[in-house]
Amino acid sequence: MWTPLPRSVAAHMTSASRRKIIFALAATPLAALSAADARAAPSIGYSREAQRVLSQARAAVGGAGWNYLRGWRETGREDGMAYEAWQDPLRYGLRVERREPAGLQVRGFNGFGAWRSYPDRPPTGTGESRAVGQARTEAFLRVHGFFYPGRFDAHGEYRGVRTGPGGGRFDVVSVTPWGGHASELWFDRRTHRLARIVERTGVRPLITSLSDYRRVGPVTIAFRAVIEGGDLAAPQVRQAESVVFTPADRAMFSLPRPAAAGA
Repeated sequence: MWTPLPRSVAAHMTSASRRKIIFALAATPLAALSAADARAAPSIGYSREAQRVLSQARAAVGGAGWNYLRGWRETGREDGMAYEAWQDPLRYGLRVERREPAGLQVRGFNGFGAWRSYPDRPPTGTGESRAVGQARTEAFLRVHGFFYPGRFDAHGEYRGVRTGPGGGRFDVVSVTPWGGHASELWFDRRTHRLARIVERTGVRPLITSLSDYRRVGPVTIAFRAVIEGGDLAAPQVRQAESVVFTPADRAMFSLPRPAAAGA
């Protein structure tokens, strides 16, 4: 933490001295950031084989149409409860509202902090690395961030061809958004569409199976996701009912100001 200089010292400083101190205070965080960027640089980018698979997948569900998306609003039902989600395909941003029996529950991520609000208790916000990593990964996957290799600072490697539970053959790419965790993306070798996502962060892998692909505007997306494994006691079903591509309001992804001050 920066501590102000005593007045007796500051009064005898020359303008040149002041400029030196200001320059040092400004340069220190920039130097630290440059060092952090240098360490992270090798973990950003996609291998040639990974990019080949992702390019095929992107072409199969809209190709250049993904470049026109500026925001994503989705409504549907998750485990029988209504939800509404807003996502940002340009930079990290996610907000999900779900109507629980006790009232409206909201969770969000603005690229830096993850937060939740509840109907019966004060909202919470955190910058803790694990919670932020989980939120960053979810925001990345839900908006198909892997279709934008130069946008989300992610790393991807091709893991080869694998056989699925039903006997189908899949190209598997492991993708890790910067600051998030790795996820295996399983693309059907026949259709090149994403069929399942496997996240191995716990004792049991968390598996999301995608289906019910429909054309919306310039792209084709999965309207149904079945999530099982991980810490879930039973599979969860998320069925989208409507998807509209509309520019995202960045303010929606942050904890509201009065609540943020309290949190």
